[in-house]
Amino acid sequence: MDTPESSAVSTRLQRIAELAKKGPTMAFTSLGHHIDVAMLREAYRRTRKDGAVGVDGQTAEAYAANLEQNLQELHERLKSGGYQAPPVRRQYIPKDDGRRMRPIGIPTFEDKVLQRAVVMVLEAVYEQDFLACSYGFRPGRSAHQALNALWEGMMRMGGGWVLDVDLRDFFGSLRHEDLRAILDQRVRDGVLRRVIGKWLKAGVMEDGQHWRPEGGTPQGGVISPLLANVYLHEVLDKWFEQQVKPRLQGASLLVRYADDFVIVCAKESDARRVMEVLPKRLGRYGLAINAEKTRLVEFRPGTPRRGNGEGGNGAGRSFDLLGFTHFWGRSRKGRWVVMRKTAKGRFRRTLGRIGQWLRHHLHDEVQEQQRMLSRMLKGHDGYYGITGNAASLGRLRREVEGIWRRWLARRSDSQTMTWDIFRRLLKRYPLPPARVVHSVYRHAANALS
Repeated sequence: MDTPESSAVSTRLQRIAELAKKGPTMAFTSLGHHIDVAMLREAYRRTRKDGAVGVDGQTAEAYAANLEQNLQELHERLKSGGYQAPPVRRQYIPKDDGRRMRPIGIPTFEDKVLQRAVVMVLEAVYEQDFLACSYGFRPGRSAHQALNALWEGMMRMGGGWVLDVDLRDFFGSLRHEDLRAILDQRVRDGVLRRVIGKWLKAGVMEDGQHWRPEGGTPQGGVISPLLANVYLHEVLDKWFEQQVKPRLQGASLLVRYADDFVIVCAKESDARRVMEVLPKRLGRYGLAINAEKTRLVEFRPGTPRRGNGEGGNGAGRSFDLLGFTHFWGRSRKGRWVVMRKTAKGRFRRTLGRIGQWLRHHLHDEVQEQQRMLSRMLKGHDGYYGITGNAASLGRLRREVEGIWRRWLARRSDSQTMTWDIFRRLLKRYPLPPARVVHSVYRHAANALS
């Protein structure tokens, strides 16, 4: 809920945005004074309070117990240059396939508050520069908007050739010297640049060992997504839209969400030209393409499937982006349309997470299990419930019912949990039906209206 103070902060940020919009080539040398106690208080309000703790072990509740004094001291340290950025705590979470682990960095709570304040100021500047092809971690933009833009673009083009790109360790490869040079174009304020430099150099704490990587930004930091967008805006977005696209013979489209992106070209020759020059462009900024996962996909209605169509370098009629497999199929009226279904890796990860929860809550009351399973399924539908994905949503329900039955059978000493018994239990404790939340057709109609 907005407060009078948060409205005042928003007004200040709007003024910065207006200046940035009027002067697209202007470099800001005085931004740090905007981060006062009121800005920090608003940043605290916008910071998640239920996240994991950093290396100091301080919770949001403990920080809030003496909030005003903590914010005053934080502000003084920021102004004087005495703020010392603590290392982030390294933790691992499952990747999309559910088998490998992805490292993330967890800052301290105070670090999250200060990073949020800096992000608020920098967003006011860079949101005036970022292009329409970028969707990740931007205010008012979402993964579903990226998916809709891709769907509409491919339908308009009637398909084409998709360059499905996978960057190798982007967040760990981002070069600090290049990032500083890119930031110089718009932000030269000493206070902000000094604290950003401290975050980049803070390092990682893992298993009691503190080490400082030479490049990259820690995944999980509040500031990291914005710095990634600033980097890729210069390295990829502007380059493609301003230099590459005008030189192509046919229509083309770039859709990027953070470091996940695809490039669609109507002509094969254009796609192969982009595929040839893209590694060179990225290499100039220390980035590399994962050749094993990067593919050029012939993505047109009726194209025979070759290779596995899911990975490797074989050409097929499908590719994955943002948790969905995209493929051509027939609508109910017999027309060719781009369809989406839950990607295999994401499907397995969801089942694995639900199975793990049931394992650790084996002896909870059935009613409590049903409540939590319903919550997880509704959350899944909130993202994956899009037009054309009803079959995957229904399949997930059936798989979850099977997993639930097996875990209930493990705790039953008196009788076997047969399917007949389990179906009677489901009538009393039903799981919610699959629900399509996001209609691509409704979005397309709204876009045209």
